[in-house]
Amino acid sequence: MSKTIRKSAKTVQEAINLALAELRLSEDEVTTTVIEEGSKGLFGFGVKDAVVEVTSNVNPQARAEAFLSDVFLAMGMRVNIDITCTDKIMNINLSGDGMGLIIGKHGDTLNALEHLVSLTVNRGDGDYVKVVLDTENYREKRRQTLVRLAENLAGSVVAGKKKITLEPMSANERRIIHSTLQSNPDVDTYSIGEEPYRKLVIALKKKQA
Repeated sequence: MSKTIRKSAKTVQEAINLALAELRLSEDEVTTTVIEEGSKGLFGFGVKDAVVEVTSNVNPQARAEAFLSDVFLAMGMRVNIDITCTDKIMNINLSGDGMGLIIGKHGDTLNALEHLVSLTVNRGDGDYVKVVLDTENYREKRRQTLVRLAENLAGSVVAGKKKITLEPMSANERRIIHSTLQSNPDVDTYSIGEEPYRKLVIALKKKQA
């Protein structure tokens, strides 16, 4: 998950500084390899830039855990943080008392926290890591709720022959409903509006002549 970049400049330190600026890291968070020392040449001839390779040493898992620990400390909560990483996916499971506060209404707080962790982990100094934050198996329970909701609303649309517009929801939750109804022969789904107030619409499928 580390990232290596190569930079050249008049001096080794200048090249390192360029790399650090791009990675947005400090010198103690990287490993530096000098490829070319560079030379001033003689009378303007034979000038060579210094070339370095700089690799980030930041551990995304440690970064996520430190961020969440600070958040929960500020909230006065004791939360167990369990992190596993596979195939550039970071699964974070939270446990402890008061998890309802972490989840929030329809998972709004959990989603917001997941987004902040993703921003913290993916700062451009390594490969992109997808962050999935969960507690008390909320994600799967919510998925099942949305699947049932989609099926029930599709039935209502067909019975009432009138489209239904749902309340704003996250892109991931809209995706669950789209996926649930994509093979339904009677209804179509589409989204309207702008984030974060984008809504999903379930409507009767237009019959082809």
